[in-house]
Amino acid sequence: MSQTPEAAREGQQISREEVERQIAATIHEIKNRVVVFSGKGGVGKTTVAVNLAYALARSGKQVGLLDADITGPNVSRMVGSSHPFRGGGDKLIPLEVEGLKMVSIAGLLRPGQPVIWRGPLRAKALEQFLWGVDWGPLDFLVVDLPPGTGDEVLTITQRTFPQFAIVVTTPQEVSLIDSHRAANMAVRMEVPHIGIVENMSVLICPSCGAEIPVFGEGGGERQARELGLEFLGKIPIDLEVRKGGDEGRPIVLHGKDTPVAQAFFRLASRVEAILEEGGEDAAASPTGKSG
Repeated sequence: MSQTPEAAREGQQISREEVERQIAATIHEIKNRVVVFSGKGGVGKTTVAVNLAYALARSGKQVGLLDADITGPNVSRMVGSSHPFRGGGDKLIPLEVEGLKMVSIAGLLRPGQPVIWRGPLRAKALEQFLWGVDWGPLDFLVVDLPPGTGDEVLTITQRTFPQFAIVVTTPQEVSLIDSHRAANMAVRMEVPHIGIVENMSVLICPSCGAEIPVFGEGGGERQARELGLEFLGKIPIDLEVRKGGDEGRPIVLHGKDTPVAQAFFRLASRVEAILEEGGEDAAASPTGKSG
């Protein structure tokens, strides 16, 4: 396990009771926990998570971003950080990039090194990103989950007690089939608030500004209505988003006046408003739910 936060403890052993205590202490310091789901890969889930986190940070909040995709970590690249993590006492210190605290297993791996671990080992690593990292007090922790409904999604949802689950889909029918499964998982996990974001809703023509529905129209909004979930808005396709993701330049930081960046800012405002309206009902308690 030398590739995980446990390396920061230099081989020291920690009991299960201590793990539970430290995870509970970490969650207690985080006011709002938001997990970002997708039923399948390729729908822009990480792009949504990264830009949502930065949009929240730009509103003056203390925000952390946890890359929970152990086998396909891309958050570091998208925020423009290739630095390794450093220890602080017996814990790792999150990287701070443009005012955002970020942790990803990519910061503990050599470039191109695969993570060939079975489910229990991946689950253990995710737990260590909670008890083995000094997140400090946060207004929001945004968790970028791996696609699908597998072990890591189950582990991090059980351990962080999120108040909000965001399901990212495109309008395409195949994507909607999978996002339906992801939304139902969030329902089964009793997440208090669940919303759907329709990503890649239209392509904005770079020449004339026309909106082209490449993947169909209105699928995410229709699905939210059918499932009785919050519809959190549409995010258009913009070539600058793709370039920014490759270059580590999130669109909300480096193109904040563009229509797509404004869509992310509206998403962040909507998430904040729903959580504020929910009050105590939105605050899932680590002591009130089973792990």
